[in-house]
Amino acid sequence: MTFDSAGQLHSVHNMRQTGQHRIQSFAFVISIGVAVCLSCGFISNLGADESERPAGKIRLDGRINPNEAPVQSLVRLPGLGVERAGAIVAYRENAHREGTRPAFENCEDLQRIRGIGPKTVQDISEWITFEEK
Repeated sequence: MTFDSAGQLHSVHNMRQTGQHRIQSFAFVISIGVAVCLSCGFISNLGADESERPAGKIRLDGRINPNEAPVQSLVRLPGLGVERAGAIVAYRENAHREGTRPAFENCEDLQRIRGIGPKTVQDISEWITFEEK
């Protein structure tokens, strides 16, 4: 047991508790700081659509054939997000069940997909091909 300057009795146990409270407070402040940083990161990405692309040039190794390409390849095209790429694949698979002709024979055929209009077709036309391998 110890006495302070005012003559009050303090036990070693009370001193240990004070140290533990300081450590817990410090850990709490650090965890709040980390949570705020993570929240800011999530909020900054909130509402960012996968179809939005940076203003820079898109670089592809070759042209993409919408009659064969998987969703992962189609989403790389400007203006196409996961939803539109998935719609292209679904339309293509449905068209293959109905006949032997390719689902898309030219760029304009892509306008059959909801959400793809003349502007999108114009933007992706230099990146796609309809030649069969």
